[in-house]
Amino acid sequence: MTEKTNRLVTLFGGGGFLGRYVAQALLREGARVRVAERRPERAYSLKPLGALGQVQFVRADITDAASVAAAVAGADAAINLVGILKGHFHAVHVEGARQVAEAAAAAGADALVHVSAIGADPESASAYGRSKGEGEAAVRAAFPGATIVRPSIAFGAEDDFVNKFARMAQWLPILPVMRGSWRLQPVHVADLGRAIAAAALNPRAHRGKTYELGGPQVMTMHELNEWISRATGRNRPVIDIPDPVGAAMARLTGWLPGAPISWDQWLMLKTDNVASGDLPGFEAFGISPAPLAAVAGNWLNAYRRHGRFARPSPY
Repeated sequence: MTEKTNRLVTLFGGGGFLGRYVAQALLREGARVRVAERRPERAYSLKPLGALGQVQFVRADITDAASVAAAVAGADAAINLVGILKGHFHAVHVEGARQVAEAAAAAGADALVHVSAIGADPESASAYGRSKGEGEAAVRAAFPGATIVRPSIAFGAEDDFVNKFARMAQWLPILPVMRGSWRLQPVHVADLGRAIAAAALNPRAHRGKTYELGGPQVMTMHELNEWISRATGRNRPVIDIPDPVGAAMARLTGWLPGAPISWDQWLMLKTDNVASGDLPGFEAFGISPAPLAAVAGNWLNAYRRHGRFARPSPY
């Protein structure tokens, strides 16, 4: 406990979906958190979670070396949560990750946690997967003792994944699904946040290791949408879009703003998002991850016809 208390942790991307839960876990353990964001105001909601002076905000962009160095100055640990699904992958996932790692090493930090993704591979067909794999290599070169965390798809009350499909079930008479056979291992964002915080607060236990963090249930996209449809009381039929049609949509329209899927995302769906079993997972942190059904009902009620007053659905 003494190793955790009062440590200063710089949290890059602390204002995002995952960042809120990592920050909460750090603050609960008594750490001081310096939230580094391009727009720090995005993270101001974190301030009431800590004691007086326990949360600090700095303006930083991981693609700008000077701002990264200033953000990690004097920190005991750094956590990099920054990632994108569209845009300049190499600039963010490789060069940005390298700059965080180099700055953390130069500042004398004893821990660096780099959040990557299941499927990170320099040989991946998708630019996203390649950049994630190259980013891991860049981090290891600059900070050999870094802890790398590869999560599956995270879900939670504020996500843009389960909620997106729940909105579709709310308004569409059927649920069309691309790559219905694609398998994933959804992980609750609170469990993921606790593991990432633990890695930063206990460097002796986690230094230099790579973890794959998936939830307790492996399911296909078809099964996930069926479950969401039942959980929201909509009971919509789920229809798989044939792969040639999905590929054509991604290739021809994926570049448009608001397109349902880009070509690179389509390529990502060629490989399942499931832990390999070759690397340690949540058990290394003493965490039993929650299944989707155990926690999602708390917020999916909002998509039911009568909200919380609707008759409960058998999941």
